[in-house]
Amino acid sequence: MNRAVVYQAASVALSYPDEQVLGLAGLISRALVESAPQAAASFAPLLHWWETTPAVEVQRTYVDVFDLSKRHALYLSYWTDGDTRRRGMVLADFKQRYRDAGLVLGDGGELPDHLPLVLEYARHRPDDGADLLQSYRASLELIRIALAERGSPYAGVVAAVCATLPGRSPEDRAQAMAMAAQGPPSESVGLDPYDPRLLPLEPTGGR
Repeated sequence: MNRAVVYQAASVALSYPDEQVLGLAGLISRALVESAPQAAASFAPLLHWWETTPAVEVQRTYVDVFDLSKRHALYLSYWTDGDTRRRGMVLADFKQRYRDAGLVLGDGGELPDHLPLVLEYARHRPDDGADLLQSYRASLELIRIALAERGSPYAGVVAAVCATLPGRSPEDRAQAMAMAAQGPPSESVGLDPYDPRLLPLEPTGGR
């Protein structure tokens, strides 16, 4: 499996489905079939839904699932740190990690632990990106399970990301909560104070 392709595809698929994103459904499908056929099956329900559903309904559903419900929040440190002061240092740590990789922040308005942004970083740095995702494995699994319980086609996308990581996914919410109870990742040592204007990532020099 080509992890970079899975991460890039998932980054797009979990972003707000504007016309540009929805127009990439065919490209995502072809790239996965060629480079990550197992993941292609997990993405298929979402891509089919995109192609057979009016854009306005897809967009309304996205907002309902991810913006209006904390149950499916795509911010990884939300699940480990909530709205605590420590989360500010965690967010600064994400930002510093991107800087250290030679990547700069763009103009998208999301915090640096937003899953599509983390996946964009991971597609540029698959090994380090996988380590970062694994450190927030409990967050990923809780998102996956919540989406599956809702019957959302987005669940398969998160499941495909989890499948790139070592170890088995928990079978239910109780197991995922037990994983989360083991505690958040090791204490962060962010070099910058938390900045609420942290913005999404773009590779240095453009794509």
